[in-house]
Amino acid sequence: MAHPLEIRFLRFDGRRVAYERSGAGPPLVAPAWWVSHLELDRRDERVSRFWDALTRGFTFVRYDHLGVGMSDRLVRADDLTLEREVALLEALVDHLGLGRVTLLGASGGGAAAIAFAARRPERVERLLLYGAFADGSEIATQEVRQAIVGAVRAHWGLGSRVLAGVFLGDAGAEAQERFARFQRDAATAETAAALLELIYRLDIRAEVERVRSPALVVHRRGDRAIPYRLGRELAAALPDATFVPLAGGAHFPWFDDADSVVRALRTALGPERPEPPAGETSATLFSRREREVLGLLAQGLTDKEIAEQLVLSRHTVHRHVANIRRKLGRGTRTAAVAEAARLGLL
Repeated sequence: MAHPLEIRFLRFDGRRVAYERSGAGPPLVAPAWWVSHLELDRRDERVSRFWDALTRGFTFVRYDHLGVGMSDRLVRADDLTLEREVALLEALVDHLGLGRVTLLGASGGGAAAIAFAARRPERVERLLLYGAFADGSEIATQEVRQAIVGAVRAHWGLGSRVLAGVFLGDAGAEAQERFARFQRDAATAETAAALLELIYRLDIRAEVERVRSPALVVHRRGDRAIPYRLGRELAAALPDATFVPLAGGAHFPWFDDADSVVRALRTALGPERPEPPAGETSATLFSRREREVLGLLAQGLTDKEIAEQLVLSRHTVHRHVANIRRKLGRGTRTAAVAEAARLGLL
């Protein structure tokens, strides 16, 4: 069953932040990228197809930065810090009443995702990172950074075309011109330049070491916006990370081979499970013992506590839990319980 896409607004520091919510299932939240527009970018078939394929089976939430897209266009100097990025992410998670979430930190949004995971470990199930980095000053030399920001600020038409060439890799002239127009519709020259400067000065190296959630880091070898080595170094610095290199030169995942990005990221989310056939119940999906274990999982019991209550070995309970997760297509106990609840199996 398709779930409608909704755009709503969060009040944050006296202004409105636009966020999109779609789907159903465990929460998957994507911190804001550099420049976005929730309404306009959904008109691009590539973008919609990518998000729909990646987030199927989840409650997916993403949002526009203050100053861009559908959010209020007023952006202040004190908004342009890592602290404010994390505060906005936490405010949205609280507003939606989400408990533990999976964070999808892509490009500049990776910094907020990593910092939130480091500071609020009890609230983060796992991290998915695509085209991310730990030190923004390493993205390019100082001369190149200044030249790009200067071009954006001085002539947004020219600057948007320069960035389209960087972000889209070998995409054709028509796609690059379309994206250049999109950037100009989504933000003013001054806001776009200020957000680029923020990205270049983001430094989360100290935060990376404190992350305890498992992380998957995906990076294209030919990424022209965020060098491949920064993704590799980020994965090496995270305490519990898997690194997946991909071919391609486009920074945006919906260009080049978008399916390979979806497949890579979904390895951490668990295999996709289709909606159950009409009339399917827990009795047809699970064995009697699995139903008992699932019920106790939903109560928050540990393997040891379940073993004691059902008079089983912990090894047997562990096997039942693994079977439940596999049948529900979820990688963790918490996600499996959430999925069972969503499907009406509890």
